[in-house]
Amino acid sequence: MVNSEPHRDDRPSLPCDDVEAMLIYSMGVSVDGFIADRDGAFGWTVPSEEQFRFHIAEVRELGGYLCGRRLYETMLVWETDPSMRDNELGAEFADVWCAIPKVVFSRTLDSVHGNARLAEASVAGEAAAALDATDKDVSIGGAGLAAAAIELGLVDELRMFRNPVVVGGGTPFLPPVTEDVPLDLVETRTFASRVIYERYRRARDQSD
Repeated sequence: MVNSEPHRDDRPSLPCDDVEAMLIYSMGVSVDGFIADRDGAFGWTVPSEEQFRFHIAEVRELGGYLCGRRLYETMLVWETDPSMRDNELGAEFADVWCAIPKVVFSRTLDSVHGNARLAEASVAGEAAAALDATDKDVSIGGAGLAAAAIELGLVDELRMFRNPVVVGGGTPFLPPVTEDVPLDLVETRTFASRVIYERYRRARDQSD
């Protein structure tokens, strides 16, 4: 019989003080590893209240965010639409999101709004600058932008909210890689909605 109680992995996560600030890639994914289906839809990633509270706590700990254009435009509603603040959680997330400095990578945008600026350097250069500007972790989002960072070996942690659905195709969470990327599983959690949170950190050589 399936236990309906949320489950947390018994293994403790590593304290933030034990590692330097990291570049993080975090998204909701399907069981088969897609962040959007063939039609670009991702409604199945809408979080439960429990998961939304968890997400707010994670975002609150960020010191910066590198965004692709699509992600920036998707999230812009939290800065421009007052109706997103109609409930307590929405208002809390909007406050947290608006406070984060953002760097937007785009070939088509001439300007951005709120606490954001357009990227002026390469992915590697902007990632280094964002990490240098804060003692907190920095997140990167947008599948294409994250793929570029992964291919350059810049991403330190992968965080997946794995939803109980198979979509069969669409936008993959991860790009194809030419070499194995060893990871350490540092945290898991199962929400009451049966979404499973998986947090992986890039494995380091003992000499690192």
